[in-house]
Amino acid sequence: MSHDILEQLAQTLEERKKADPETSYVAKLHQKGQDTILKKVGEEATEAIIASKGGKKEEIIYETADLWFHSMVMLSYHDLGPDDILNELARRFGLSGLEEKAGRK
Repeated sequence: MSHDILEQLAQTLEERKKADPETSYVAKLHQKGQDTILKKVGEEATEAIIASKGGKKEEIIYETADLWFHSMVMLSYHDLGPDDILNELARRFGLSGLEEKAGRK
């Protein structure tokens, strides 16, 4: 189910990045460019960190959802989607963190 939600969101983001920026938040982010999108990702990451420090699960979930959403907007900016990330996670699955890190060099 969760993969379906990510795919549906990715499809919606693709459609909306070409929409009218006056009526679509996603289109407005794309119109403003990568720096604006990255700023939002950074803001949402900070808010997720603060929520985690606060320890309230509902706030952690809410802020993480915002972070994921804006991260997916960033991916869509580069014509990437959730499958690109899930495939990379699958590639890493079963590797120790040290092995994976050593393989990057």
